[in-house]
Amino acid sequence: MGKILVIGSLNIDMVMKVDHMPTVGETILCDGMKLVAGGKGANQACAAGRLGTDVTMLGAIGNDSHGEMQRDSLQRSGVDVSGLITKERVSTGTAFITVNKEGNNSIVVVQGANAQFTPEDIEAHRDLLEECEIVILQLEIPMDTVLYAVKLARTLGKTVILDPAPVPEHFPEELYQYVDIIKPNESELSRLTGIADAQNHLEEAVQIVKDHGVKNVLVTLGGDGVYLDTENEPPVHIPAKKVEVVDTTAAGDSFTAALAAMLLEGKTLKEAAEFANQVSAIVVTREGAQDSIPTLQEVLTK
Repeated sequence: MGKILVIGSLNIDMVMKVDHMPTVGETILCDGMKLVAGGKGANQACAAGRLGTDVTMLGAIGNDSHGEMQRDSLQRSGVDVSGLITKERVSTGTAFITVNKEGNNSIVVVQGANAQFTPEDIEAHRDLLEECEIVILQLEIPMDTVLYAVKLARTLGKTVILDPAPVPEHFPEELYQYVDIIKPNESELSRLTGIADAQNHLEEAVQIVKDHGVKNVLVTLGGDGVYLDTENEPPVHIPAKKVEVVDTTAAGDSFTAALAAMLLEGKTLKEAAEFANQVSAIVVTREGAQDSIPTLQEVLTK
């Protein structure tokens, strides 16, 4: 089996359970806070590792206890951490996450070391790109670093999967041409296309993305499943497994990792997306980020 390289963010999540999301000017109380390893990139690497995939994480942490916490969490999940770069005089990234009673979340990220992850860091670890088959990226690291990575990956003939989160105010159009598979959720699709209600205009919104040069688009729709439009098959809607939602943190990240893991095994995009749906359905029934991600055995026995 080939390898996956995840290039992206590593955060420590400070998770607070609340009755409802605070509105502007409102102060609310909660019973406590959990400190857990997270970050979109690290979550994806962790998920791939727990699914039994050969995966390496390439990203930046601070020289602090949170960085060591992140390193330990990844290693316990079977992730190769040789690509972790320690940045001095800056903290490991931190995310403040509120989760309401319905399991929906709101996140504020302090970038920390993630903001100092540079194109030079990518070039210094070129060997990791050369060794992998699939490269996964998100947008919690600087855009010039993302662009350098996807261009290098394309030059090396790698499959690039982009989770376009968070979508920046000015999304560089040139990024599309280096992406093989893009996986926005419905709100991210709206921001990418300018269509306010993209979920009810999926065909139109997805076509806009494809017109920019991406051949394969997967839109995750939470409880409504996944919409898949590929270069080889007619568009298809894959329904979600009905479960009791506790916390949606890391569900999208786990979906992306599971998708990549199945593609490495030679599955079609539709087959990979169906498996990824199973994985994310388990994640949302559990609290936390990396703590909520199942092993392959758990997925197969559910």
